[in-house]
Amino acid sequence: MTKSITGQRTVLVTGASSGIGEAVARQFVALGHKVYGTSRNPDTVKNPIPGVTYVRLDNADYASAKACAEAVGDLDILINNAGESAAGAFEDTPMDAVEHLFQVNVFGPVALTKAVLPRMRHRRAGTIVMVGSMLSSFPVAFRTNYAATKSALKGYAMALRREVAPYGVRVTTVEPGTIATGIGDRRTIHIKPDSVYREEYETLAAATRKNEAKGISATDMAKTVVEAALAENPKPLYARGNRAPVVFTLRRLVPRQVVLDLTARIHGLKKITR
Repeated sequence: MTKSITGQRTVLVTGASSGIGEAVARQFVALGHKVYGTSRNPDTVKNPIPGVTYVRLDNADYASAKACAEAVGDLDILINNAGESAAGAFEDTPMDAVEHLFQVNVFGPVALTKAVLPRMRHRRAGTIVMVGSMLSSFPVAFRTNYAATKSALKGYAMALRREVAPYGVRVTTVEPGTIATGIGDRRTIHIKPDSVYREEYETLAAATRKNEAKGISATDMAKTVVEAALAENPKPLYARGNRAPVVFTLRRLVPRQVVLDLTARIHGLKKITR
């Protein structure tokens, strides 16, 4: 059993106004911790959580990361959860959309991590959790840019983990599988009406909607995030959903192409014989 940190902690959860972030913030409050939650517009959060102090953060505005860190002060736990979902054909996605996605999903969390790290290092204590996606470990067609951003975030976490370990700072990544949070309704999509990829994209989109409808809840996923954040010695990677223990074992045992073909099939796409 994983040994957990005890005592009240000061926690910052980004993207705490909905989905996984909201569920994580609720669970930390229920456990008696001091919780800050971010939103691009704190004054307009529809259902504010009692016990959460909301602060402004826009992942695409790096200056807001510095202001957010200054507002919360000394911090024990950072949950980098805020981000944007995207899908569509790689060829149909304009470069400014790719750059925006990396701003929001990668550079924003990096900016916030850089902003809170000096205080953690000085106090020789702290935990940073990057909330990624199992699409980083199991990429699929038509989710290219999104999978790339989550892979970049995991790369940062894996490398930073050793870099800051001598200063008492822990870094870990949590990869959610398919989650029933309604995120599909907010997903940015790039597919041209006459795109040569449209038929296969629509097949994948239909399978994705079906998979998300029966995915695990944000509450269940949040339990894994909280567990990772409070672990005395967190693992490099946590994953939940999509039969994570089975598929990660399979990933180690069979050729990578087999895993890619299986991932495609789960999303409704046929195997391409070469």
